[in-house]
Amino acid sequence: METDGLPRARRLWAIAAISIAVIMSVLNTSIANVALPTLAHELQSDAAATIWVVNAFQLTLAIAILPFASLGDIAGYRRVYLFGLGVFTLAAALCGLCETLPQLIAARVLQGIGAAAILAVNVALVRFIYPQAQLGRGIGLNIMFVAVSAAAGPSVAAAILATAPWQALFFFNVPLGLLALAFSLPTLPRTEPTGHRFDAVSALLNAVAFGLFIIAMDGVGHGSHPAVLAALLTGAILSGWALVRRELRSPMPLFPVDLFRNRIFALSAATHMFAFGTQGVAFVALPFFLYEVLGRSQVEVGLLLTPWPLTIALVTPVAARFAERIPAGVIGSLGLAILAIGLILVAFMPADGSAVAFVWRMVVCGFGFGLFQATNSRVIIASAPRARSGAASGTISTSRQIGLATGAAMVAVVFNLMPDGGGSAESTLIAALAGTAFALAGMAASLARLDFGKTRAPSA
Repeated sequence: METDGLPRARRLWAIAAISIAVIMSVLNTSIANVALPTLAHELQSDAAATIWVVNAFQLTLAIAILPFASLGDIAGYRRVYLFGLGVFTLAAALCGLCETLPQLIAARVLQGIGAAAILAVNVALVRFIYPQAQLGRGIGLNIMFVAVSAAAGPSVAAAILATAPWQALFFFNVPLGLLALAFSLPTLPRTEPTGHRFDAVSALLNAVAFGLFIIAMDGVGHGSHPAVLAALLTGAILSGWALVRRELRSPMPLFPVDLFRNRIFALSAATHMFAFGTQGVAFVALPFFLYEVLGRSQVEVGLLLTPWPLTIALVTPVAARFAERIPAGVIGSLGLAILAIGLILVAFMPADGSAVAFVWRMVVCGFGFGLFQATNSRVIIASAPRARSGAASGTISTSRQIGLATGAAMVAVVFNLMPDGGGSAESTLIAALAGTAFALAGMAASLARLDFGKTRAPSA
């Protein structure tokens, strides 16, 4: 087992393999979003049912990340990653062969399983690919590819749909997956199995808790009856309570209660969740503002939102290098403060504002988010023992999913409470201020790390 990174040549091939898989996973979400109208038409289904092409993938992703992260700690990260990549590639081919909506939804569930396995251990593998002293730049490179993929998703989907049938949206993943497998097999580091047994009961409780929570958040956006939402949230809380109680007795818990005893880890995970809550608010509310208030076309909406993820892609490699020398509490708090300022500037942007005025505000938000993300991900993964790298990697992805779902639900609440039903300048103002509150809460959690000694994690 490699103890402090791979040789440089092998490291480059290994990070290329991981990057291709991450790009595939991230692109798949945004591509499916853009393709929903086309899929509804081609598969002769209504819009509400077609949305499950996205929901099935996201829900499976949310409930499967921590179980696969635990399996990575137990059986080895390389094995879980290769399994996920193989399943994802196979599912992509099956998606392209589907002829009905139920078939496509089932294939997307399978694809979500593959994506969950990839995303559960990808950051853990980075820890074994890069030397400890260069961990920040390895994570920063990983985040850069995520941001570029998120920015490119709508354009890639539009280009494919303009030149090929919808099946090509999924088939194009097949050669990429095979390429990633070819890179992965000879280069990815091996980690020794721990000998612990996988806890299927905890995995089931985890699925129920996170599944009910995500469904409840989605129900908020679709105006579900309050009694139904209360039942879903109660079920999520009770399942989560039972999960934590069970995990407190486990030597290698699936839900990493052992890691959350580390205050730096817990505060960093909270910071991650709040920050992605801010992004969830922004990327749900701002398209309505651009379309309804500023009168931009759907193509223009996508282009005007792109500077945010593109700026993240540019900033994170630089921020990652600073993360190796400057406390995470300092850089993370500064980044979230800049993000909050950017959202306030968006909130008070005049209704007749120009495209340039909106773009530079997106750059400010992206700059702040980029400073935070690479730094925070590094401290989460590095504050865990090496044998628990999978649990830490899974926590990064899970807190991201919870934050995005909560932010989207917050926008839905704001829009549902507004007399105009949302989309107005006033609705955007309130939603943006809610996002600012998330960012400030994240900043407070980040600053709290400075009270507990070193914020740079030990090389456990």
